[in-house]
Amino acid sequence: MKLIRNADGSSRRMSDQNLLLTITVAVFLLMYICAVVFLGSGFLKPQTFFNILNENAALIILSCGMSLVMITGGIDISVGMLTALVCMSCAVNLDYNGGNVLTSILIALGIGAAFGLVQGYLIAYLEIQPFIVTLAGMFFAKGMTTIVNATQFNVANEEFQALKSTRITVPGMGSYNKLGNYVPAYVEIGVIVALIVVAALFAVLRWTRLGRGFYAIGGNSQSANMLGINVKRTKFLAYLLCGILAGIGGFVYFLHVGSGSPSHASGAEMNAIASSIIGGTMLSGGSGNIIGTFFGVLSLSTIKNIVSSLGLDDAWWTNITVAAMICLFLVVQSVVLSKKNKAKA
Repeated sequence: MKLIRNADGSSRRMSDQNLLLTITVAVFLLMYICAVVFLGSGFLKPQTFFNILNENAALIILSCGMSLVMITGGIDISVGMLTALVCMSCAVNLDYNGGNVLTSILIALGIGAAFGLVQGYLIAYLEIQPFIVTLAGMFFAKGMTTIVNATQFNVANEEFQALKSTRITVPGMGSYNKLGNYVPAYVEIGVIVALIVVAALFAVLRWTRLGRGFYAIGGNSQSANMLGINVKRTKFLAYLLCGILAGIGGFVYFLHVGSGSPSHASGAEMNAIASSIIGGTMLSGGSGNIIGTFFGVLSLSTIKNIVSSLGLDDAWWTNITVAAMICLFLVVQSVVLSKKNKAKA
């Protein structure tokens, strides 16, 4: 591992987690700089970056939840269909059942918490494989979405539309259009929610006993148990938080698209897993960083924008590029992990 010099002249070792985070941030910055240099000044406008946040606010939240369960050594592939279920349920509540924004938020949180409770219990206390449990959860959410409503429709509720169209201006970050008019930069409400989630989970993982427990059981559950950590309860809480975050992410996604559809958020679980891996969260568990996950989402979105800007609009080019990125980061993680194992030997 790399040595870093402190201000007082002493040296300390860079942890594997910080090394992976550094690589993730460096890759994102390199990609964005290349986009600015080779694809024009459009990427240089602050609004271009803010648009990446606007379009991926829900994915940031879903990826944060995914990172929590991956840090414990698990996985949750139900979050995409759970997002679709939340969108459809909230849309039906608003347009057909006379609901309001508050009841829709409660529905979103309730659905997320229910999935987290059930899946967390089955995985943590009955010790069923996470992939099997969340696969069943994915199919259940998909079926329930169609039962709630099988057709796509836009929400007409005025209160919701007013909230959806709300924009938060970012001072000093605007730009001038071709007509010479100043256009202020803005972010959607979902971006603020996503940033709050990132900050809260960063604090939980860094400074709380629960956060340390997630890392401990992901690294070695038997050792964590010997240290007095309640492994089953901690793992259960990880899936419960993931479910609640999926509910929050589902509502943020709903706030962005403004409609209900059985096909919403298709493949979001794969994008969340990819973002977590790119962000430095190891599939083997025990290592990960929420800030890294945040930059993982930005990197994934940026590479998709670059591919699109190059005129490669066919879906397979994007998929191939994302696959290459995932393979690259898996190789980096394998190298880091092998060095760590050699150091222990």
